[in-house]
Amino acid sequence: MSGCRLCPRQCGADRDAGAGFCRSGSQMRIARAALHRWEEPPISGEKGSGAVFFTGCSLRCAYCQNGEISRVENPGKAVTPQELSDIFFDLIAQGAHNINLVTAGHFAPLVAEALRVRQVPVPVVYNSSGYERVETLRLLEGLIDIYLPDFKYAEAGLAGELSQAEDYPERAREAIHEMVRQAGAPVYGEDGLMKRGVLIRHLILPGHTKNSLAALDVFAEEFPGIPVSLMAQYTPQAPVEGHPELSRPITKRELEKVQARLFELGLEGFVQSRSAQGAGYIPDFHQFE
Repeated sequence: MSGCRLCPRQCGADRDAGAGFCRSGSQMRIARAALHRWEEPPISGEKGSGAVFFTGCSLRCAYCQNGEISRVENPGKAVTPQELSDIFFDLIAQGAHNINLVTAGHFAPLVAEALRVRQVPVPVVYNSSGYERVETLRLLEGLIDIYLPDFKYAEAGLAGELSQAEDYPERAREAIHEMVRQAGAPVYGEDGLMKRGVLIRHLILPGHTKNSLAALDVFAEEFPGIPVSLMAQYTPQAPVEGHPELSRPITKRELEKVQARLFELGLEGFVQSRSAQGAGYIPDFHQFE
């Protein structure tokens, strides 16, 4: 991956020689592959989603819950496309309703190669921060059934302060439009599970309901017919300099305020309970140690 341009940062790193901004080299690396029951109901179902957590990330979220695999250079286990394909089929044998690729964009060409080794007989979910290049998403066209992007920020200034990505709102909107072009509105099976389509997530940040309300306005205006998952799971990590509000969970009042706008706009989707916050909901990323 010489002169890497996979993510919107286009840092140009020679990842064959060292890590890019994503803190990843040229080898595809994963931290966990297991059944995951904490996604939205039409993704997790009863048996769970076959979640594969990739290491590294193109964002620098100050409050990241997965910091131990996103902020360290080359953590986890290196896997080849063939080995990753084998992992997919092992998860399916365990009963996974789908294969859930979590933060895989900086390995997109290798992930595409893995998906071509053998056709996966269950839906493939692309679980993303939303900070993606359209050109990279097109490498995956025809291989992804369900796109599950975040839309973290409608406010560029906040995106710059908290994730070092002031261009996040623009890039995420472009990316989600491409995802909708590829996968369309959701299609559900008789079992209620999602088989195809796009579902947008938004995490409510404490003290920043203005950003959340603006994000919901974007969804209503630009992505009609696409459901929204409103997440209340924010769990404080290490203190964030200049942002003392991030040292607490969201309040009941904050959730109700944002939820009211969701209903007012007539957006379909899901509202997560505040009880879903806490360290107990953070996966164990030491599976391969």
